[in-house]
Amino acid sequence: MRHLDLQVVDQALAWLREGRRVWLCTVLATFGSSPREPGSLLVARGDGRHVGSLSGGCVEEDFLARLRDGEFDAGPQTLRYGDPEGPSGPRIRLPCGGILDVLIEPLEPDAASLSHLEVIQATLLGQRPLVRLVDLASGRVQFAEDGGLGPRVEQEPGAGRVKLRVGPAARLILAGISPVADACAEFAQTLGFEVIVCDPREEARAGFCVEGVEIHSVLPSTFIASGACHAATAVVALTHDPRIDDLAMIEAVRTPAFYIGVMGSRKTSAARAERLRRSGGLDEEEMARIHMPIGLALGSKTPAEIALAVMADIVRVQRGRSREAL
Repeated sequence: MRHLDLQVVDQALAWLREGRRVWLCTVLATFGSSPREPGSLLVARGDGRHVGSLSGGCVEEDFLARLRDGEFDAGPQTLRYGDPEGPSGPRIRLPCGGILDVLIEPLEPDAASLSHLEVIQATLLGQRPLVRLVDLASGRVQFAEDGGLGPRVEQEPGAGRVKLRVGPAARLILAGISPVADACAEFAQTLGFEVIVCDPREEARAGFCVEGVEIHSVLPSTFIASGACHAATAVVALTHDPRIDDLAMIEAVRTPAFYIGVMGSRKTSAARAERLRRSGGLDEEEMARIHMPIGLALGSKTPAEIALAVMADIVRVQRGRSREAL
């Protein structure tokens, strides 16, 4: 599944190269229920053609009507949807009952706009995340290096600018196939992750039937060592087979993956930790990167419940939340 942000940026670049002006819209914040999260993108032309989304449809309809009326021609603007008492913006009540703040940036078909979007495109296709700093008064944009974790949008009170995180699509590498791995793959796809499964065992691959997953018939450690992990990658080993799980952990800690975890009880995890120190040569800093036992302590028993606990913990780390904050 192609990263939706990349679809938006690719289309924006195509229209700019045709000499068309475009409007890049970003969800800045949501309050209450909302179908799209902060950081979601939409790009539109003056005639109403668009790619991406900001909501379930009602916001887009109003925005495009106002765009055709020439309301967003003068520099960057912010709008609030869903707040009938708000001092500005359209007084539209969202069916979900939420409130939505949107940043609207008009982009001219010039070298500066092309360069700006080409940086975003390269970041989405690459392995190193960036943060896009947008001055809300002038529309001036700067890029800075970023760790890739934390909220997709951060507004700086009093500074008059927003920080928008840009990075490659989140990736989940499943080191080996098991019933829990099947359920994890399904959950991860629903959450927007690119899912890759590695398992050299033919009989295990034959029983795996999750559509849309990339499958490699090699040891996970071999695939991980090939450079498959970027900063938006999670690596999880869920087979209970140390020949697969341990080697995957040894290679994963050498990568920038934001989450590394392996399944097992506390007793099994203690034995694995000893093996990884003794045979794998991992130091304490490397050991600290490995979540074992993996996942949140939900009292999970079934494969689906364990997969839920694993994916919930991955999302927690991805969003920069501590366990204590839950």
